[in-house]
Amino acid sequence: MLELIHIYYVGALGLILLGMGGIVMSSHLIRIIFAVALLEAGVNLILLLSSFREGAGAPIMLDGQFPQVMADPVPQALVLTAIVIGVGILALALSLALRLQRAYGTLDMGEIRQCMEKDISLAADIDMPTSDHAPQEAKS
Repeated sequence: MLELIHIYYVGALGLILLGMGGIVMSSHLIRIIFAVALLEAGVNLILLLSSFREGAGAPIMLDGQFPQVMADPVPQALVLTAIVIGVGILALALSLALRLQRAYGTLDMGEIRQCMEKDISLAADIDMPTSDHAPQEAKS
């Protein structure tokens, strides 16, 4: 029979897989950003689950005694720090996506890349980058 901790591990791995799949399979910038947030949530949950101990109490002295089994506070502090940093990175990524939307009118990564390459080549007065395997134009 599955214990509750195993269900949590499956959920955390599911979040990680959903995040990785969203990053790899999507070309829309907002979806990629939210996939990174899912991946981060899964990793944070794995870190918290690694310090889980059945029946453990907080490492705080109550009535002059410590609990018999204590939870490790270090992973909890690391996850709390990771959550704060993740929220900041998410806000920065969303603000950059908003600027890209205003500048190029799209959030599709392929179109943004083409527009950026065009802008760079115009600003540097160089030819647009091409593939070595691109078909050659017929000379007439």
